[in-house]
Formats: sequence, C-alpha cells, structure tokens
Amino acid sequence: MPRPARPALRLGVSTCAALALVLGAWRVGDSAPSGSPALSTVDSTVLKTFRWRSIGPDRGGRSIAVSGVRGRAKEAYFGAVGGGLWKTTDGGDSWAPVTDGQIKSSSVGAVAVSESNPDIVYIGTGETCIRGNIMAGDGVYKSADAGKTWTRIGFEKSENISKIRIHPTNPDIIFVAAFGKHSAPNEERGVYKSIDGGKSWKKVLYRDDKTAAIDISIDRNNPNVMYAAMWEAFRKEYTMSSGGPGSGLFKSTDGGDTWTEITRNPGMPSGLIGRIGVSVSGANSKRVYALVENDNGGLFSSDDAGATWKLISTDRNIRQRAFYYTHVFADPKDENTVYMLNTSAYRSTDGGKTMVSIGNGTHGDHHDLWIDPDDPKHLVNGNDGGGAVSMNTGASFSAQTFPTEQFYHIAATAHLPYHVCGSQQDNTTLCVPFNWNYTQGGGGRGGRGGGGGRGAPPQSAPSYQAGGGEPGYIAPDPLDPDVFYSGTNNGGYLDKYNRRNEQHREVNPYPWFYSGEPSSEIKERWQWTYPIVFSKLDPKLLFVSSQRLWKTRDGGQNWTAISGDLTRHDPKTMGTSGGPITGDMNGPEVYGVIFSVGPSKKDVNVIWTGSDDGLVHVTKDGGKSWTNVTPKGMPEFGRVSQIDASAFDAGTAYISVRRPLLDDKSPYLFKTADFGKSWTKIVNGIRADDWMHAIREDPTRKGLLYAAAQHGVYISYDDGAKWESLALNLPDVPVSDLIVQDNELAIATHGRGFWILDNIGPLRQTGAAVDAADAWIYEPAAAYRTGPGATFTYLLKKAAKQVTIDVLDSAGKLVKSFGPDTAPPAPAGRGGGRGAVPTPAPATTVGMNRVNWDLRYEGVTSFPGMILWGASTQGPVAPPGTYQVRLTVDGKSQTQKFKVKRNPMITDVSDADLRAQFALAIKARDRASEANQAVIDLRNVKAQVADRLKKSQDAKLKATGDKLAFNSADVEDDIYQVKNQAGQDPLNFPIRINNRLANLLRMVTAGEGRPTNNLPALYDEYVKLLKVQTDRKDKVLDVDLKAFNAELKRLGMIPVDPKCAKAEGCSFVP
Repeated sequence: MPRPARPALRLGVSTCAALALVLGAWRVGDSAPSGSPALSTVDSTVLKTFRWRSIGPDRGGRSIAVSGVRGRAKEAYFGAVGGGLWKTTDGGDSWAPVTDGQIKSSSVGAVAVSESNPDIVYIGTGETCIRGNIMAGDGVYKSADAGKTWTRIGFEKSENISKIRIHPTNPDIIFVAAFGKHSAPNEERGVYKSIDGGKSWKKVLYRDDKTAAIDISIDRNNPNVMYAAMWEAFRKEYTMSSGGPGSGLFKSTDGGDTWTEITRNPGMPSGLIGRIGVSVSGANSKRVYALVENDNGGLFSSDDAGATWKLISTDRNIRQRAFYYTHVFADPKDENTVYMLNTSAYRSTDGGKTMVSIGNGTHGDHHDLWIDPDDPKHLVNGNDGGGAVSMNTGASFSAQTFPTEQFYHIAATAHLPYHVCGSQQDNTTLCVPFNWNYTQGGGGRGGRGGGGGRGAPPQSAPSYQAGGGEPGYIAPDPLDPDVFYSGTNNGGYLDKYNRRNEQHREVNPYPWFYSGEPSSEIKERWQWTYPIVFSKLDPKLLFVSSQRLWKTRDGGQNWTAISGDLTRHDPKTMGTSGGPITGDMNGPEVYGVIFSVGPSKKDVNVIWTGSDDGLVHVTKDGGKSWTNVTPKGMPEFGRVSQIDASAFDAGTAYISVRRPLLDDKSPYLFKTADFGKSWTKIVNGIRADDWMHAIREDPTRKGLLYAAAQHGVYISYDDGAKWESLALNLPDVPVSDLIVQDNELAIATHGRGFWILDNIGPLRQTGAAVDAADAWIYEPAAAYRTGPGATFTYLLKKAAKQVTIDVLDSAGKLVKSFGPDTAPPAPAGRGGGRGAVPTPAPATTVGMNRVNWDLRYEGVTSFPGMILWGASTQGPVAPPGTYQVRLTVDGKSQTQKFKVKRNPMITDVSDADLRAQFALAIKARDRASEANQAVIDLRNVKAQVADRLKKSQDAKLKATGDKLAFNSADVEDDIYQVKNQAGQDPLNFPIRINNRLANLLRMVTAGEGRPTNNLPALYDEYVKLLKVQTDRKDKVLDVDLKAFNAELKRLGMIPVDPKCAKAEGCSFVP
C-alpha cells in the first residue's frame, strides 16, 4: 500500500542563481526521470552550487566547556560537544560558531582564554564527561586573534582533552590535562606543559596508560602552585567505569615541573578513588576545595594548601553520577564562596556547609563555570543546553537559542510540505517544517506548524514537540500527521502522542521499568535509542525492538513478538556499569539489543534486523523464521547502526556499522543482493577514521546511495563502489541520520540540529545527455497544489545572453512566462495592483539556476491605486494535470514534462472537483480583469481628453471633450468605487461590480474543492451586471469618443486611443 502524502504550506515565486534554497516536491512514489543513464559522478559545476541549509531549530545542546574573557565583559565562549566553538560579543544575547571549516573535530571539551592577552584562545577537543554518546576529538587548537583563525598544536593521539589552563600573567605557559582514548589504554595521557605558546610540550604528570588527567587548578596568587586530578576511567560500547588505583590528587610548587601526590593526606578518604574536581581559592591560597568520588566522598576543604583536609559535605546532590559531573570552582574574591556543579548549579557562601541552587534560570546538568576574577557576579556557565551568561550571580542567565542540538535520528511527517522530527539529547522531541526558512515569509495555503504568507522572515523555526522524550527514534504516523510514536526517558517507554487533542498514551509492548540494573537482569532490554519504525508498504504496521522484534497494526493496542533474541548477548557485555564506586545503569547502558530494523520496501514479509553486538538477521515470512546473515567481515561487537532495505529488490539491503568506543574509528558499510547470503564491503573513498552512522538508498534511482558519517555526508553514484564527500558547506559535524525525502536530503546532526540539501533532482538526473549539453533543464519534481510550488532548475555551462522559461499546459497553451529584463513593459494598468506577483528574469550566469513557479495562473488585471475589499486578485492555482516547462537559451529550446497533483491527504476532493474549481475561478478572473480593463480604458480616455483641451481653446472641441470626459467618469464610477482612497474606505462607500467579481474569485479559490452550487449562479448574475456597464462603456467609446476624435482630426491633433497610457497620445494622424 503506498504511503499517502500530506497537508500543506505554500511559497511564492522567486528566482536566484544559486541552488542553495531550491525547493521541490519529488515524492518517494514518483518514478525516476526517464532517459537518464546510470550515474558515475556529477560535474563539478553542478556539485559546487549545492549548499546545505540549516533549519535549526535554535535550541542549545550540551556543553562541558566555557570561558569568559577578562576585561571584555561582553565576550564569552562555549564549546559544544558536537558543534564546535561558539562565541558571543554581546553578553550572550547572540552566539556564532567560530571554528567551522577550521577544525577537524566537532566536539570541543575544553576552552581557555588568556587573562594577560585575551586574543589568545585555546580549545581542546573530545569529550570527557563519559556518557554513552561521547565523541572523540583530535587534539588542541590555538587562536591568536580572538577566535577568527585556528591552528592545531598537537595532542592528536591523546584525542580527548579534559582541561586547558593558562598562566595568569604569561600566555606562553599552558597546561593541558589529557584524558586520552575513551576505550583503550594509551600513553598520551596526563598533564602536559608548554612554555612557548604550544610550539613544544613536556609531559609533567603521568600515572599510567589507563589513567587520565581530568582537572587542573592554578593558584593565581602564586602560579607556581598548582593542583591536578587524575582519573582512572574508560567508556566502551557496552560498559563504563569510573575509579581505580590510578585516580588521585596531586600538587606542584614549581610551576608544574614536579608533582607530589596528596590523595592520602590527612582527612582525605581511604579506599578507591574515582573522579576528582579541584579548585584553589583566589582569595586565599591556602584554601583548596576538592570534590571526590569515593564511598565516603563529597566536598573536602583544606586550609593549609592541601596538607590536611576536612569533609565538609556529603550531600548526594553534588555527588550523584560522579563520572558525569564532579565539578568544583572557588570564588576568586571570597574564600568561603564555592560552586559545585551537578544536575543543578550550587553556590555556597559558608565554605560548602550549606548551598543554594543558582541553576534554575538555565538548562539543567552543569559541567563548567567561569567566574570573572574582577567581578564575581559575572558568570559563564556550561550545561546540557549550551553556554549561558549571568551578570547577577546566577539570578538570571542568557537564553540558549542556538542550533547545537544533538539529534539521534530524523523522521519526516505526512504534512505537505513535510516536517522533520528528532529527539534531542537532554531535551525533548522537536519537529520543524523543512522549508520554514526557505524564503522570506513561508507558506500560506494551509499546513500546520508553518505558513504565514509573504512578509518579514521568521526569526526562529516554528517548531513543536512530538511527545516522547530525549532518546532515539520518532515514528510519525503515515496516515495521521498529528500522531507520533516516540521513545521516552529510560528507554522502556513508547509514547503515542496525538498533537491534535494533546493526548499521551503509553503503548510499549512490555514497559518493564528498570534503572540501576545490569542488562542481564532486564527481561525485555529496551535500549536508550531502540528502533520505532513503520513499514513503507503497510502504513499501519509498526515495529519496535528490544532483544526481540515486536509488531502492531492497531496503534500499539496489541503487540506480537515476531522473533526470539536476535543478539549475541555475550555475558561479558551484559554486566553492571559505572565502575567500582558509583554505578550507572540506564538506557544507554542496556546492551544486547536489536539496534536497527529495516522493513522491506518490496515485500512486506521481508524484514532485516541488526544488533548492537554485531549480528544481522533476515526473515522472508513476516517473522515466522529468521536466518542469521551476519557479514563475514563484521567486526567483533560491531554496532549495526542502520539498515536500509532496497526500494528496487527485496533481496538487497545496505547496513552501516560503527564501534568507536572499542577504539575503532574505521568506516563499515556493507551491501547484499541475495538476502544476506553474501555481503560486499563498500567503503572505497571514505576517509579511514570516519565511522558510519547510516546509509540510505535513493528511492528513485537504483545505485545512488548516501551515507551519514561522523564527519559529514558521502554520496555514491555506483551502488557503493566509490564514494565522494557531499559535506559541501557543512561544518565538521557528526551526521547521526539521513533520510531521502521527496526532492531533498534531510540530515540530523549530533551537535548542529537539522540540515536540508534542497533539490537533489540534478543529482538523480546526471548522465551523458546532461554532460553533452551546453544548457539543460532538469525534469521538475511533481508539484502539489498545497505545496511550495514547482521549481525549475537549469544548468548553463556558459553565460547566456537571454533565458526564457515558459510554462505550458498539456495542450501547449502558455500558462506563465519568466522572461528577460529586456521584455517590453506590460500594457497600461497591468501589474502593480493588489495580489500582483513579480516575475523576475531567469539568471543567465554559468552554473545551476532556478525559477520557482507558485502554480498560479496570471492574476487579475489591476491598476495603480486600486482599493478593493474582501477580494483576491491572484490567479487561480493550476488544476491537476500534466504540464511542460520550456527553457529557451539564446533561441534554442528544450522541454520537460511535469505533473501538478492534488494533496492526497484531502480525501473528500477529486481531480474533477479541482478542475471545476479552476474553471469557475478562471472565468471570474477574466471578468474581473474585463471590469478593471474598462476602468483603465476610460481613465486613459480622460487623461488624453484633458491633454488635448489644454492644447486647444476650440469651443466645439471643448464641448465634445467635456461630454466624453463626463460620460467616461460616470461609467467608471459604476464599475469601480472611485471614492476609495484608503484601505477601509470600502466600509463607507458602496461596493462596485469589479470588487464583487474579485470577491467571487476569492470565494471560489478558497481552499481545495468544487465550488458550492450557488457560486456559478452568482457568477452569472455578476456577469449580467458587468455587461450593463461594459455596454455603456462601448457606447461612450462608439459615440462620444468618435465625435471628439472627429474634432481632433479637424484640428490636426493626435486622436484619443483608449489603449494608450500616455496622456499626450501614442500616434500622430495628420
């Protein structure tokens, strides 16, 4: 059963010479363009004009690194864990990315600004709050111009940087706390020092190849005194550990050259140590705070520079989930003021004995804090919503309106134009119309969540929540665009949300509540991002997966398990997680699950599954039996991140596999054409460290593939034999998922929100014919009456003198023309009135160009100053049918066919109804134009009469001229209300016939449907009334005008012509 289309948004006509914002409506069900041979590659002229378009929305994602700038109160930086470094110069009112295109890792986990030279900024990449979706970095970068340009200065093998600290008076002395690899031992860990601005480095503190440096604090009163924390920790695909013999606290008194361990100094806890946060007071060098993960841990304080310690607080609010938090910061002016960050930001003014939350004015889950050394009320906070600035000690914070969301997946709704949806880590689900910022203004012809007509562009995306929570998948109902199925927190829930009535229902097939338990003890293992997927062939068939695959056909009311355990469930991957001190077993730690599901697009009984521990299965009988078809080249415990079943053959499927948390960043993509009996690895052309998140097949052209990778997007024109980058203008960003929707690629990133690549038709149609042509118009995507219109994309390989684009109906009759600027001006009165739409000239420049047709026929003839009430002067929307677009370049033409379709979601309207609507609308338009043209003709007559009477004092001429002018004005006033001078004057003066006809046009064209029975009768009545006036006009022109022109001829003067807009006349008759 084909999937239905969607309700609506609408955009107007525009044209530009770049492909950046091209829009179309190529639907999955449409056939591929005819006559295009198999793809091999795309001409660079074509490819370079594509641009990804960020659609946000503007809602911040996680940050674990911030810094203000001493002496520049309005400046600050925050590192997004998946979106680069961002900077504000207005105190947090606005932020902008400053590392795009300059760094090779999207994850910024450390940032430091020199106090003595604030133009010097260092960032460390990689993430060290080791949750399940962490990303590795590639070292340390430096900027010497306040973030404008960046240079990498080492630590590539360390990968992940915990902290960077700069000497308070010497910007060339820098310390780096290197975490090292997340999941494997390596030597490039510990504390490093540079005395030459990062040109060279010396490792000054090192425990072993399993122990990271996690924190550094420098005594600003005596920078030779320093404290550093070491942390034995790791994160693998299936477990995490915080704490071990390597963890400890160290002190240096010689500028970091040598260190003494103070972990077991008096007052410190015994037993295993985990993560430690440390901070020395700027107000009193002897006061040091340490937040320690330990069975008897908490906040410790020293008043003798770390020689002895006291346990100040054991409050669980500052100790919970120690691996993710454990951050402490001493106030620079008051030794008794200290901040501790956890789910909230806490402030104590009595040395940590009591505390209050100051984090309620911003997002929760806090990880970094910068306190202005000159004004401690000035804070910069980093939390799971990004960076935030406070000037009043946390009483209020700046808004976090920047697109750094970490989305796990992307899905499209049944709206027309569609909306894209995703679940944002540490926030909620979010949906946004894919075309909200495509043009200034947006839509207009219906469609929830968008629209708005022409005017000023919206400042932020018109987004909305779709139920569920922060983890994983969203499955919009294919049959009802207001219904969504979404995963919720802890993984073990499935929220069915009806946006129309705002009702939520829990419909998980086995919602066993779990937390703090190992995978081995959970009956149904629901992972944080478990699949929720509809069949493409049966829009009622919904799948979800634990270690088993489940299906429902009644919206979750009844479920059937259609498989057994399709995972390895190796005991070593199913144990406790968190480490020897603080357990952490939540949805992300659930392992041994079906991680991806790929229902066939050709046979409803064929279903593919992939597990997070490296198994692939297929069923050909709807789940009655399953076959293990795992590729021989599958890496051990490879996470099958996505399966895409082919739209062309039931036995063909594509899978992506990743395992970065097993110290393997290699890309893994496989394809099969025989139901998994054999597989081919297809990664040629992909960089060696770019691991894969998803692979998708283009549903309109066999062999055209797209891949979502940790560092961007790839495209293959030959079924994966060779790949090339399609990152284009994207920043280096993890692309967590990708879908091919209609005529666009839509991606979810794990750090920079959603992006759209518009109008991929040229990618689909590249071939020998295009390569050989100097100019080419691509076959347009099908256009939907309630959609954004038809986009005509054409390629010029050399500059043209003149380009014309004509739209023709099925009979070859001209509907709309987009001509050059040198086209002759429109007749008098044409254009300029209400509802008139400009038709800018098609571009003549080399490259990809486009013209957008809003599907409307020409509008009502209008005249300057025309004021109507309750009327429309827009032309009617084209009825469903086959149309042609003709490109003419310097006299040579090429034609492509395309279709205009009705919105299938509007089920009570047929094509015949819309043709009937169009037929009456075009008649109403023509009669309204006839009325307005009569006014134009009569005004032309009056203007020319006045001109001639000024030039002659002949008495007979004046008599006949006065009569002609009077009678013309009398007829004009009965066609159009000439007293209307302001917009609401029609409320004071009676409506005339031209307004009635334009009002009828508005009523006929409102919405989608056959005109009501009374409207044709009303039309007939209006036509009769119009005829009375046009007959009067014809009589004036036949009698009075002839008499006046006879006098003009007698006097040798230019005759009056109703079609001439010039008062002095358009021709001379001797």
